[in-house]
Amino acid sequence: MRVLPYGDRALLAEYGDAEETIAAYRALEATRPPGVVALVPAARTVLVRVEPTALTLGNAERWVRETEPIESEDDPGALVVIPVHYDGPDLSDTADLLGMSVAGLIAAHSAADWRCGFVGFSPGFGYLSAADWAHEVPRLATSRPRVPAGSVAVAAGFAGVYPRESPGGWRILGRTDADLWDVDRTPPALLIPGARVRFEAIP
Repeated sequence: MRVLPYGDRALLAEYGDAEETIAAYRALEATRPPGVVALVPAARTVLVRVEPTALTLGNAERWVRETEPIESEDDPGALVVIPVHYDGPDLSDTADLLGMSVAGLIAAHSAADWRCGFVGFSPGFGYLSAADWAHEVPRLATSRPRVPAGSVAVAAGFAGVYPRESPGGWRILGRTDADLWDVDRTPPALLIPGARVRFEAIP
């Protein structure tokens, strides 16, 4: 793990991979001291923003370095079950790319223990990774100008669900009626960093 300077009110903790980053974020969130204004996880980093009058950057760095990550077995996190109709336009081609049958791809995707590492791209879009999903799936050569809301897709080592209609280049495996973003809900995002996610195949 490296700690990098990020201006006069923040620092950036860099980790080896997504799983390590999620574990570190869980621990930092659980032990957040006064003066930490925000913790923003990403694929391999956690941005720590502070109020310097309450917590100096030096003390913040010491806290980050001394905080032991919380592994998933120690903190299972909230489980979000997302029902999926596996009938996406890229399902068959993605199975071929990975050298498996469509049924095998559906089984692997729905059996994986996904974890939301961070949220980005659009409100409510959670980037999901799983230790038992070892498939690197290339993005489409040309992005679609319109991907329907609720599309369940994969790209690189991640899975995700499009919360609203938008452009996108991920490979669509299916669709869900789950509401990923609702401003009247607290929090608005169905998927928040640290949440466990299971996709459930439905007819």
